[in-house]
Amino acid sequence: MAISMYQASVPAFVQMLTSLQGILKKGVAYAEQKKFEPSVLINARLAPDMHPLYRQVYIVTDQAKGGAARLCGQEPPVYPDTEMTFPDLDARLKKTIDYVRSFKPEQFNGAEDRDIQLQFGPNKVSFKGLAFLFHITLPNLYFHTTTAYNILRHNGVDVGKRDYMGTF
Repeated sequence: MAISMYQASVPAFVQMLTSLQGILKKGVAYAEQKKFEPSVLINARLAPDMHPLYRQVYIVTDQAKGGAARLCGQEPPVYPDTEMTFPDLDARLKKTIDYVRSFKPEQFNGAEDRDIQLQFGPNKVSFKGLAFLFHITLPNLYFHTTTAYNILRHNGVDVGKRDYMGTF
């Protein structure tokens, strides 16, 4: 039995976006419980040269919306990257979940062979859809979701594997 590009992408995108929502909610609750400003967590990072939590969320949402759109031959919507509070990040995640869920399986027909070009600085890089999904989009989605999880966990938020895995 073959797996479709829709099955390989949209459910994984939604799962990680939804689990990230839950992880962020635990971050809010932790800040409230410990009585510190939530922006401490929003701006937290694992190392000085890594992106802070809010940027991890931006990248996760960009991977999901960009992955779905490009696999379907569309340009992804552009978000302004101005969300700096937990409610704003949650709204961004919800908007992305709704966007990703709006795609229909038939829109992914032929996606594995679709030519996809990305701009990395001055360089344009071309991928076929299958390589784009499995070697660019999904690894980035998981990496930045994991990093957001790790930032919160490192700062004392009680999250575990079930929170990361979410519902599937």
